[in-house]
Amino acid sequence: MLATVARGIRRALSLFAAALALSLSLNLAHAQSDALPSWNDGAAKAAITGFVAHVTTQGGPDFVPLAERIAVFDNDGTLWCEQPIYFQAVFGLDSVKAMAPKHPEWRQQQPFKAFLSDDEEGLAAQGEKGLLTLIAASHSGMTTDAYAQAVADWLTQARHPRFNRPYNELVYQPMVELLAYLRTNGFKTFIVSGGGVEFIRAWAEKAYGIPPEQVVGSSGMTQFKIGDDGRPILMKLPKVEFVDDGPGKPAGINRFIGRRPIFAFGNSDGDHQMLQWTAAGPGARFIGIVHHTDAQREYAYDRQSKIGRLDKAWDEAVQRGWTVVDMAKDWKTVFAFERGSTGASQ
Repeated sequence: MLATVARGIRRALSLFAAALALSLSLNLAHAQSDALPSWNDGAAKAAITGFVAHVTTQGGPDFVPLAERIAVFDNDGTLWCEQPIYFQAVFGLDSVKAMAPKHPEWRQQQPFKAFLSDDEEGLAAQGEKGLLTLIAASHSGMTTDAYAQAVADWLTQARHPRFNRPYNELVYQPMVELLAYLRTNGFKTFIVSGGGVEFIRAWAEKAYGIPPEQVVGSSGMTQFKIGDDGRPILMKLPKVEFVDDGPGKPAGINRFIGRRPIFAFGNSDGDHQMLQWTAAGPGARFIGIVHHTDAQREYAYDRQSKIGRLDKAWDEAVQRGWTVVDMAKDWKTVFAFERGSTGASQ
């Protein structure tokens, strides 16, 4: 009799423990889901939270140690807007126009000619290399500190032509939440961008919570010197050192991060090799692509766009089952200023 009672008690306790475990699991999943309030419930959000749950579950088959939880993100078109032209190009355009009277030869040389004539198509045709050549030349003879200050000053003054907002307000709120969510779950988040590393470092920590040492980008040569006041300085030189775009992205990850990521997000063919490199590693992997489908709240573009062209990477994403985020369907909010604001001009 006592044995029967004991067995009944043990069974009841076992059922209670199972119910409690299920409740805790559901509550955890709900809490994790709530960490992404600007994402609509759907396949993309579920893929993200499911992946994070798998790789952070101690003892689980897909568990990944903290040191190996590396997440990489493209910047232009992935973390902030990139239309109608790359924002760094706008900064370069403004800088070149200010310096043009001292350089009459620029009016006959590309990419300067396209910048100075406000030729957006010609500017886009120059690509990242043309932009970096322009930036490096226009800021040669400037210290790295002076350059960072110039970027900061520009961000306080310049406005996007469509939204009439400072450019650093055009960061994607869902991606800011995703970055924070990953860090809460032990990930180290990096920017891996074709844009200039010093341009991004000037504002990325405040915008994304990503410190300067976790930004990998294209870079120009610098030179150590002793300034006129006797203090050491780094001078920017008119020469491109490294282009962190296309196949340069996995090379940059290897060079500056030293670990293959397990989580990668991009939006264009310029990110294709980074996504392939991440996917090729062993164990659980997450590969995401932001697809710009929202012409009303942002822009709609993909295969035919000269800025942020998404063609081959999209085809491989479909073929391999990577997560493609449909901006119009998957994001409740694109920009933080949408909430209670009418400041954007449509």
